[in-house]
Order: sequence, then structure tokens, then C-alpha cells
Amino acid sequence: MRAPGRLANLRRIQSLDPEVDFDEIVRLTARFEFPWDYVQGTGIAFMRDYGIPSIAGLLDRTREFEDHGVKRYDDTILVGDEATLDGIDSPRSHAALRRLNRIHGHYDIPNDELAYVLATTIVGPVRWIEAYGWRPLDPHELVALTRVTTRFGELMGIKGLPETYDGYLTLLVDHERQHFAATPEATRLAEASIRIAREVAPPHLRPLLRRVTIALMDEPLREVLGLPRQPEWFVRAVRAGLRARGRLLRLATPRRTAYRHRPTTYPHGYRLEDLGPVAMLDELNDPHRKAAHA
Repeated sequence: MRAPGRLANLRRIQSLDPEVDFDEIVRLTARFEFPWDYVQGTGIAFMRDYGIPSIAGLLDRTREFEDHGVKRYDDTILVGDEATLDGIDSPRSHAALRRLNRIHGHYDIPNDELAYVLATTIVGPVRWIEAYGWRPLDPHELVALTRVTTRFGELMGIKGLPETYDGYLTLLVDHERQHFAATPEATRLAEASIRIAREVAPPHLRPLLRRVTIALMDEPLREVLGLPRQPEWFVRAVRAGLRARGRLLRLATPRRTAYRHRPTTYPHGYRLEDLGPVAMLDELNDPHRKAAHA
């Protein structure tokens, strides 16, 4: 059983060419069909980065998660929004990705790590929707998500990116098989991320948020982050609850307005110039320095 019109967006997606209309398909998928799921899947996926010791070490040294956690969380989502709201090759997107590249340019990040982090941003939401979404993803959606992800990476200067979703999944699995390792930095980052999530969550969700977050992790991720194992009954209950939510959403009317992130850091709106590490903002926004780094 489904609500009237529940499959209207899916039919629209199936009528489009994912090799050409990828921006529109991703907009429908991420902002209308699965907005909450997409955000949750991305959030869990970002924590996979901490399982790579060199990535965890760099993120830990910046202290952005400890000192400016909610801003770091908001800025990450907003850069993604800026890159996709008008299309991945729009002037707005290119401006956002130039800024992201300037931020990353302060650090010596190898190509394979940038590619791995990019892979988490597509594999995470897809895995989540496969497990808890109200319907399966259509093949058109997987192709469109892959096209946008790859173009995002190309604009970041990442080389040798996959051309299919399965290619990104293989990239992620292979990189983790070679590099996943528990470190104190990984645990600190994971706990800081959970504190950030608790801070931005509705008050009634905060008491159990840490335990629920851990329960949603696969065992390799939980172990590499050094987080405590949750009782099996609790893990089953959390996951069953999310699957039940997915079934109930089949009865919901389609979303009529596109989802937009509401940043705690910028309650009255933001500009691109606001985004980035606090310590870098003057340099990022100085036109003379910008020219020097171009």
C-alpha cells in the first residue's frame, strides 16, 4: 500500500536520462524522496574517514571537531549544498568547490585518500537507503549519483575516479581492507562527532543518541572507532524501528518542498565567505591572498 502520488517522483526519475539529467535526478532523490535518510547515511559515512589513521591524525590535529564542531558540521553540509543546488557545473558549484580546494590546499592530502573520502559520500547514503529507505533506489538514481559524485571529485582535482557505483563501493572496501586501523585519534573524533550530533538533535532524542549511533554502525567501523559494543537486543530494536519507519513512509504523501539544511551556526543565513575553518577565514576571504593561491 502506498499513498496516492507516492511514486510520482520515481516515475519522473525513470523518465529522465541519468547520463544527461543527473542534477535533476539527484535533486529529486536527495531532497524529496530520501532527505532524512540521505543526511543520516552521509553522517555515518563520514565517520568511516576516522578509521584511516592518516586522515584521523590530520582531522584530530586541526581541532575543528573539538573547538568548532557544530560549525564544522554545518559547513560540510552547506558546501555540499552549494555544489549541488544549482547543478554540479553551475557557477555557484564551481565557486564552492574552489573554496573547498583552497581549504584542502593547506594540507598534503594524497589522491587516494581524497578518492576514499569521496567514495564514502556516495556509498554511505546508498547503503542507508538500501537498509532503511521506503523504497529501493532505482538504477537511474545510482547512475545519477555516480555522475554527480565523479564530477564533484574531478572539480576537486581527484584523479582516477570510478565511473560506476560498484566502482566506488570497491574503492571503499579495498581502501578499508588495506588501511582501517584503530587509533586514539579515531576514538576522539568519533566521540566529538557524537557530541556534535547530540548538540544539534532535538532535546528528546539526545539521551539515547550515542547508543543509537553506535548501534547503527557495522562491526568493523565500531571496532576501528573504539566504541563500546551495544547489546544485541538494542541493536536489533534500533534497526527494526528504522525499517518500520521506512514501511510507514510508503503511506506518506510525497514531499512538496525541497529539503534544505537549517544550520545552527547561521540562523539568519550564510554567505559562501562564512564557510571554512575559523582560523582560515581571513586568508580565504582576502582577495590578494586569493590571487596568490590561484
